[in-house]
Amino acid sequence: MARIDAWTALNERLIACQACPRLRAWCEQVGREKRRAFANDDYWTRPVPNFGDPQARLLIVGLAPAAHGANRTGRMFTGDRSGDWLYRALHKAGFANQPTATHIDDGLELYDCAIAATCHCAPPDNKPTPEEIAACRTWLTQTIDLVPARVFLALGQIGWKSVCQQLRERGWLAGRAMPKFGHLAEVPLADGRWLLGSFHPSQQNTFTGKLTEPMFDAVFARAKELL
Repeated sequence: MARIDAWTALNERLIACQACPRLRAWCEQVGREKRRAFANDDYWTRPVPNFGDPQARLLIVGLAPAAHGANRTGRMFTGDRSGDWLYRALHKAGFANQPTATHIDDGLELYDCAIAATCHCAPPDNKPTPEEIAACRTWLTQTIDLVPARVFLALGQIGWKSVCQQLRERGWLAGRAMPKFGHLAEVPLADGRWLLGSFHPSQQNTFTGKLTEPMFDAVFARAKELL
């Protein structure tokens, strides 16, 4: 119960964050202008909190909320194509109770899995600045401090870099060089922990075939093996 309470308190602080004026202004602008398909929706527009099981052994770290996905729905990877890919794969691997994520009250639950981000506000062109990533680091730090993760899964190269920095600061990642990112990249960490890499399930990767469903499923199958 103490960890669950701490998770809730962390998310409440995160949602209230105003550290990056450019991102706050952009998220609110998107929420006013909206996309035609979501014209009747009330956009979330605030920093998007972590989602999932605060006692998870699998921690997934993505890049940032999508402007008309999580910035609209208020939940990580919910209401966009990337989320369609992620939750289908999580459900198939047994980490989610259903394969779809459409809105915050759709009944989705994660088992032994939590989702965080490098940046918790939707950035223009999906590109947060280095300064904005640095300002958001505290939330990932606090999340890793709280969640008893044994496997860290980074979606994309920016997520990989963010996680590696966190792991090195804790003394869990050996060596001075950054481990090379790649799909199904695998790095052993201290005390039986593991770092995994995956191409991000963005449309840029899924529409071009750079990431396929079997490739994505293999990542979560490997995560289960390591756990």
